[in-house]
Amino acid sequence: MARDDFSAPQGLTQHILRALAVDEVHARPFHLVRSPRRFFHFAFLTDAAASKAAIQALSLWCTAHHLPPPAREARHHRVVLGDMALRFESHAEFCTYTFGFAGEGGEWFSPAAPAMMDFTAFLPQPGPLIVAIDLHLLKLSTLDEISARLEKTFDVTSLAACKVTRGAGIVATDFRCGHDGFVRILIGDVSLSPYRAGALAQRLMEIETYRTLALMGLPVAQSLSPAVQHVEDSLTRIARNMTKTAGLTADRGLLDELTGLAAQLEADAASANFRLGASAAYDEIVGQRLESIGQEPLEDYSSLTAFLLRRMGPAMRTCQMLQQRQARLSEKLARATNLLRTRVDVAIEEQNRDVLHAMNERTRLQLRLQQTVEGLSVAAISYYIVGLAGYVFKGLKEVGLLPFDYSLATAATVPLAVLTVAYVVRRIRKAHSDGH
Repeated sequence: MARDDFSAPQGLTQHILRALAVDEVHARPFHLVRSPRRFFHFAFLTDAAASKAAIQALSLWCTAHHLPPPAREARHHRVVLGDMALRFESHAEFCTYTFGFAGEGGEWFSPAAPAMMDFTAFLPQPGPLIVAIDLHLLKLSTLDEISARLEKTFDVTSLAACKVTRGAGIVATDFRCGHDGFVRILIGDVSLSPYRAGALAQRLMEIETYRTLALMGLPVAQSLSPAVQHVEDSLTRIARNMTKTAGLTADRGLLDELTGLAAQLEADAASANFRLGASAAYDEIVGQRLESIGQEPLEDYSSLTAFLLRRMGPAMRTCQMLQQRQARLSEKLARATNLLRTRVDVAIEEQNRDVLHAMNERTRLQLRLQQTVEGLSVAAISYYIVGLAGYVFKGLKEVGLLPFDYSLATAATVPLAVLTVAYVVRRIRKAHSDGH
């Protein structure tokens, strides 16, 4: 929806979506932050109704604290209350809350997150929690002797650490959920500008958020893999049976089975298409964010990119391979179904040909029978005509009008009656033939 204060040049009428298009590139700006700073970032899965309720709850909270509430259709909102900054974002299937506080520069991740704020009482939870991040930005005077502190704070077996922005800072995390429920991320500020520090913090929180969302497709892919394997095995069996069996009944049975497999595959693909497609999109965003922070090696530790590529890459390939298997299997099912349907159609055409041949034979026999009946009918009708003529000639003989024997006159009538009846029957049959 276009903003009321977004005006067009004088005398011009602007498109209703112009304000939206211009504002979108400014929707998630980086904010200046200075060390030390603590961020607590939460992401919740939501649908349209839950997102709307979250915006309404945020609006009520802002109003209660005399802060500007979000716009009615807002998808992003940021407010500052004392030393706390709250940033809200609503996305297609999740929403996020990011709390920023003035931190302490001494012990890392101290005080503990629960001691800083009762997050569960702050705003109503809009949906299931999927991400909780505790990010600590603090000043480092030097990178020397940092390994001991990193290995004390994080799990060494999962530790990823690297220099960023040409050595202006370091980033470290183990991507593990701690006993307090948070994934810890450390940003060591050696010479970061406030703008670079704000951009780096936001990108790191986005990396963890989108990484988690991307991996949500893995359980879906794993759960569907046996069903895809079943369809593949069934298709192989049906293809072999097609070379061994023949006949319309057998082909129809195989075609029904193929149709059922195709329906099952399409149903599974439709149910998983969004989740697997979203995982691929989130994985691409993670790659873009990792590239944007400019990583450089830090001692012998894995960089964030190397760690995620090694741990996250196989999961993403599993999701990708499942989609590819489903697509290829769908094509194979379509080819097998078309081949089998062709066989069924040919068999049906052969049956129709046999039926038509039998109908032609019956028609030929009926024609012969009709011709025989017509011949008998000519004889019968001629017989009755000759009989009637005999009565006439007999009567004429008795009254003296016939000078010769009436039997001779009757006999002479026979060929004339037969020819006349045959001619009339032929004309009738011809008239019927012309009418058809």
